[in-house]
Amino acid sequence: MIWKKELSPFTCEAKMADFDWPWQYKFPPFFTIQPNIETRKKQLEAWCSLVLEYQRHTKQYGLDITEAQSSVLFYNKQLNRKLSLDAIYTVLEELRKRGNLTWKDKTRKSCTLIWRTYAEWGKIIYKWVVSKSLTNTVCTLYELTNGEDSEGQEFHGLDKDVLIQALKTLEAERKAELMDFDGSEGVKFF
Repeated sequence: MIWKKELSPFTCEAKMADFDWPWQYKFPPFFTIQPNIETRKKQLEAWCSLVLEYQRHTKQYGLDITEAQSSVLFYNKQLNRKLSLDAIYTVLEELRKRGNLTWKDKTRKSCTLIWRTYAEWGKIIYKWVVSKSLTNTVCTLYELTNGEDSEGQEFHGLDKDVLIQALKTLEAERKAELMDFDGSEGVKFF
């Protein structure tokens, strides 16, 4: 499937044209969790792929469940079909089982979605650090994800919580050390 970039899942319908929705999104039964186990597996796979690719293209890492049902991601206005709240939770639980989702709260009203594992993000960041000869240097978390040097990198603009978890995987491998200095959070790479 080919996906195109869109700025936000809550933008106007005109921007929907920027995203190449999969065929299932235009198929009304896609918005109802199917009772047949094999069909449901395929449906959940398609939903998981759609959610992760959409989040990737919009560079969004968080999802507010109270807003999700009315977002363009789960509500196809052209079909006048939306995924029920229970069905959204079913999709999100599948993403959690796969390691692509963590809940931010115990009430499960807000979550972080990642299309790469924390370890994958860590490897991407570390590869860039090595290519820029930044080992044995300290960077603030802000300059790492928002600085001019990282512009154009996939991790540019990475959510801070995702960044910290990615850096913790590097810390476990003894490739980095998270630091806090004068109220600024940073990381030293080895």
